[in-house]
Amino acid sequence: MSRILIIEDEQRISSFVAKGLKAAGLVPFVADTGREGGELALSGSFELIILDLGLPDEDGFSVLRRLREHDTEVPVIILTARGGVEDTVAGLQGGADDYMAKPFHFDELLARVRLRLRSGDNGADTAVMSHGSLEMDFLHRRARVHGREVDLSAREFALAEAFIRNPGQVLSREQLLSRVWGYDFDPGSNVVDVYVRYLRNKLGGERFETVRGVGYRLVADA
Repeated sequence: MSRILIIEDEQRISSFVAKGLKAAGLVPFVADTGREGGELALSGSFELIILDLGLPDEDGFSVLRRLREHDTEVPVIILTARGGVEDTVAGLQGGADDYMAKPFHFDELLARVRLRLRSGDNGADTAVMSHGSLEMDFLHRRARVHGREVDLSAREFALAEAFIRNPGQVLSREQLLSRVWGYDFDPGSNVVDVYVRYLRNKLGGERFETVRGVGYRLVADA
């Protein structure tokens, strides 16, 4: 499993991103200062870095510059509140592989993470996965049941992806909210339950088992 370093000082965001990455089968680590994050990044222990610019001890651009001066080729995705064109250009010209502005949706961040991991050819992602008669093609964004293609909305597909990447594992509503809807989504919402019902209608009700008081899990169909 790929190890992802998150250099972010805002605990709410770093915790949200780390939970989402873990639910997606990746291994996240968090550093909340530029100094600590830079040292960890230079250790060669990570396949990808998610970097904030507004760190408490130094600007994230300085961390990025140190990495590239040491010829470190690990992919870097800048995730920051600074969404201006000048900052975006400076980040990409300074050696970042991607640039995302806050607020953001986790499913988009995860898609970018997987794209960079695939570009590194480290086997972090699989184009097609199946569980029982359910098959999902992530490259072409298609889902099939018993070989029949099923039309899913973007949000339904992202939710189904969270399940098929963690078959048999109980996923809490909090995990699913962070994975699919974004860190600023109302945690008291019943949107997860609503969309699980949509998936049951389209992919088969027996597939998604309710674990009372916890969440849901994907089980093999008959």
